[in-house]
Amino acid sequence: MKKFELVFIPVPASSHLTSAIEFAKRLVDQDETLSITFLMILLPNQTDLDPKTKSVAASHTRIRFIIIPPTTTNFVIQVSSYTPISIEMFVKIFIESHKPQVEKAVIELASDGATQLVGFVLDMFCTTMIDIANKCMVPSYIIFTSNVAFLGFLSHLPVRHEKVGGVEFYPSNPDSVIPSFKHPVPTNVLPGAVLDKAGGGYEAFLYHGTRIQECKGVIVNSFVELEPYAFDSVRGTPTVYAVGPLLEDKKECNSAGWIEIKNWLYNQPLKSVIFLCFGTNGCFSEPQLEQMAIALERSGHRFLWSIRKPPPKDTLGAPTEYTNLEDALPDGFIERVKERGMVCGWAPQVEVLAHGAIKGFVSHCGWNSILESLVYGVPIATWPLAAEQQLNAFGLIEKAICSLMDDENLVRERVKKISEKSRKVLENGGSSFVTLGKFVEDLLQNIC
Repeated sequence: MKKFELVFIPVPASSHLTSAIEFAKRLVDQDETLSITFLMILLPNQTDLDPKTKSVAASHTRIRFIIIPPTTTNFVIQVSSYTPISIEMFVKIFIESHKPQVEKAVIELASDGATQLVGFVLDMFCTTMIDIANKCMVPSYIIFTSNVAFLGFLSHLPVRHEKVGGVEFYPSNPDSVIPSFKHPVPTNVLPGAVLDKAGGGYEAFLYHGTRIQECKGVIVNSFVELEPYAFDSVRGTPTVYAVGPLLEDKKECNSAGWIEIKNWLYNQPLKSVIFLCFGTNGCFSEPQLEQMAIALERSGHRFLWSIRKPPPKDTLGAPTEYTNLEDALPDGFIERVKERGMVCGWAPQVEVLAHGAIKGFVSHCGWNSILESLVYGVPIATWPLAAEQQLNAFGLIEKAICSLMDDENLVRERVKKISEKSRKVLENGGSSFVTLGKFVEDLLQNIC
């Protein structure tokens, strides 16, 4: 039987990698002729794959991971031309600096006569690798780990750029008409990158929005029933495949931290706990934590609160664990709320949201977190970290908590209905199940 190979190139970010791996697992389950190779670009401080990725490789014989050697290009010179550089531009330059190593790895893969290279699946921030797919004369697809509405926004950027004479957004701009949004979008809710000229954020987004139009298709971690208006707005070329929700399977976590959290949750009444968690990179200053603690104490509700220690100022490092959680919070807070609240470090978000004690979720609203909350039927309150700078946020949090815990809140019923749909779309005959089959069919139909 003829074997076919897909090359996946993700960015080194856990939330993006999780979606890509889940899509890869579905593909190999869908078609036994497909194998997938992930070309892994590691961050400068990484030396190996994380244990979770290694476990995927060990349990799926047709999914493998190859580490790309570190870049030999002095990309620091390019980085230094932006002051200060945005994370979007840093990632763009960093990924581009690995193109020679990626091309070499692909050539070695293609020289294996046992399989036929049939395409590239590239992260939404790896669009520069379209050049290598073109050299290999195979199609490229983008795996878009955000929602369809944001895909529409990114695709609209080149159109807007040309129309307004090549300038970025300004805070004083009027609301923007973006085809994938039903209503005009206020400038202050747009990603901060598109207001960033000096740091290259706008330039990076514009680049990706332009290059996405060159690919054969875009795989989106969403489903038609969740975003019907946005999906209708992006129909055409390239083809959009809505195959979500792409979420990591809920597994039994055996970490000491989760065991302690789980034991605490089992002692709470059903649907009684508000869960506060802000993603892989979510963290707050101690003054902000103090105001959040005040809000939680005043709310009177049960809570589970995950907090992480910020990296050193002006660095791109990731949050770490506090040595002592009490040091980051108001004096006596943990003792005063111990009967109804738990403060922890890292928490396995999927496992927590799936627990019967959870009633509401306060989140940074990363797309994976939104999907997880919808799948498990937990209403969510928005705290977008990039927009949060004021210290006196306790009024906002206190109000949001009380609203989420209100049994009469109509949002709860809407979330329940969406949760049911999110499961049905993945079943045989569901929209995402059918779309996955169509992607495989489109991928293989023109192969000699």
